[in-house]
Amino acid sequence: MKRKYEVSELIFKIVAYVFLIVFSLICIYPLIYALASAFSSKSAVSASKVVLWPVGDNGSIGFSIEAFKYVIVDKGNDFWIAYANTLFMCGVGTIWCMVYTIMGAYALSKKRLLGRKGFNFFLVFTMWFSAGIIPQAINYSNTGNFFAALVGKTYNTIDLKWLVIIAMGMNATNLILLRNAFEGVPSEIEEAARIDGATEMQVLFNVYIPMSKATIATVALFFGISRWNGYFWAAKVMPDQKYSWPVQVFIRNFIEKETALIGGSIPEDHTFESDTLSELSVVYAMVICGVIPILIIYPFIQKYFAKGVNMGGVKE
Repeated sequence: MKRKYEVSELIFKIVAYVFLIVFSLICIYPLIYALASAFSSKSAVSASKVVLWPVGDNGSIGFSIEAFKYVIVDKGNDFWIAYANTLFMCGVGTIWCMVYTIMGAYALSKKRLLGRKGFNFFLVFTMWFSAGIIPQAINYSNTGNFFAALVGKTYNTIDLKWLVIIAMGMNATNLILLRNAFEGVPSEIEEAARIDGATEMQVLFNVYIPMSKATIATVALFFGISRWNGYFWAAKVMPDQKYSWPVQVFIRNFIEKETALIGGSIPEDHTFESDTLSELSVVYAMVICGVIPILIIYPFIQKYFAKGVNMGGVKE
C-alpha cells in the first residue's frame, strides 16, 4: 500500500525535484553548447545562432565535421602530442599520487605512530593556510633547476612533465579521506592477519586496501580528474616547452594565438585561416575531444563515489 504524502512533504519534493532538474540543465548546457558549436558552420557560430543544436549555413539544423577534421587530421600532430602528454601525466601522476597517499594514510591511521597527532595537525593545517602561489612557483622553479643541474642541463632543456607529476603528488583532503577509511577497518581483522604471520606490507595490501576499495577508487577519481584538468601549474612550470604541454595548455595557447577572445585583437603569429571553419568551432572541438575520456570512465567509477566519500568522510 502506497503511503500518502502530507501537503508540506509533497511541496518539498516538488520544489526539490524542480531545483535538481534546473541545476542539472545548467550544468549540462555548456557541454551541449560546445558540442553543437563544434558541429556548426562558420557563419552560424560567428552570428551566434547556435543555441541547442548544430546550425548550418542556411540557418537550419545542419552538421559539419570540419572542426573535428582540423583538430584530428590537419592539426593532429601537435594536438595528439599534447593529448599523449596529458595521458602520460594523468596516468603516471595518478599512480604516483595513489602510492604516496595510500602509504601516508596507512601510517597516519595507526595510533602507535610516534608523533601521530602532530603529523595530522600539520596535514590539516595545510588545508587552512598555504604559502601562496608565488612561493610555490619559486619552489618549483628551484626544484627544476636542481634536477637540471644533476643531469647537466638547463631548466628549459629537461623534461618538466616529471616535475609537474611529482610536485602535484600530495593532496591533504584525499589523504584524510583515505586515512579515515583505513581507521574504519576493524582492528580484529588486522590482529588475525598478524597472528597468521603477515608483515606490515601484507596487512596493507591484503587487509586494508581490499576493505577500502570504494574510497581508494574515489580518491583515484579525484586525482585523475585533477591531473587531467591540470592547467595552471603545467602552464607556469613549462611555458616554453611546446612539445611537453598537456592538452589543456595546448587549447589555451590556441585560443590566445588563433582567436580574438583574449585581449580583443588577433596576435601577429596568428596562422589560422579558413573560409568555412570558425576558430571557435575548432576550440569547442578540442574541448569535446579533451573531455571524452572522463565522460567514458566516470560512469564506471560513479558507483564507488558516494560510498567512498561516506566511508572516508565519516570517522567512527
